[in-house]
Amino acid sequence: MNEDRIKGQWKQVTGKVKARWGKLTNDDVQVAEGNEEYLAGKLQERYGMAKDEAKREVNSFIDSL
Repeated sequence: MNEDRIKGQWKQVTGKVKARWGKLTNDDVQVAEGNEEYLAGKLQERYGMAKDEAKREVNSFIDSL
């Protein structure tokens, strides 16, 4: 699923994002609106992940959709 499709279906995807990464706030998820870079940055912030690890997590999540 590409970034444009994710942005288009963001409201449906938000529940899955919150289920996978519970430390993200509703505001974090709402502001992300499908932006992979923003989401990866928030994972780094909330979970203390390295940049590469956060990007892999986001990409893995997107591939699972």
